[in-house]
Amino acid sequence: MAAQLVSTLDFGLLGAPSEQDGALVWLFKRNCSISPKQLLGFFASLALVSSFVALMCWEGGATLVPPFTVLELLAFGAALYVYARHAADRERVTVSAQSLVVEWENAGRVERAEFNPRWARIVVNEKGMVEISGSGKQAFMGRYTRPDRREKLARDLRRALLAV
Repeated sequence: MAAQLVSTLDFGLLGAPSEQDGALVWLFKRNCSISPKQLLGFFASLALVSSFVALMCWEGGATLVPPFTVLELLAFGAALYVYARHAADRERVTVSAQSLVVEWENAGRVERAEFNPRWARIVVNEKGMVEISGSGKQAFMGRYTRPDRREKLARDLRRALLAV
């Protein structure tokens, strides 16, 4: 049934949701140009080259270069660690006849809110985020969607709720 729904509705700019176990699933991820694994390889190669240069400077008599190299690598490593923690951040919305589930992951911590699809209210709030509410719960999404497309996302979610 969800496959028929995807083919009959026009999801436009955001693209059609995928179908999983009879439910419609929207997945939004942070736009990252490098994965955490690739980042680790880059940092390891950078640390190796910097350490080699610092060792050559030490051999040449510049004894202050290695301590500053260590400080530089620690600071750069900390910045890359913060980046890598957020590289896998995502939002996921699952719409089925039984439930509307919103999950969001931030720095490895996953939060989840589940709503009754017949009672869920979906609006774009004054801050521009898509707000899903119902049964005394709230969830906000759209962090990884361009602001000009959030209204379209809310409309598509409302349309999917009516169709299931």
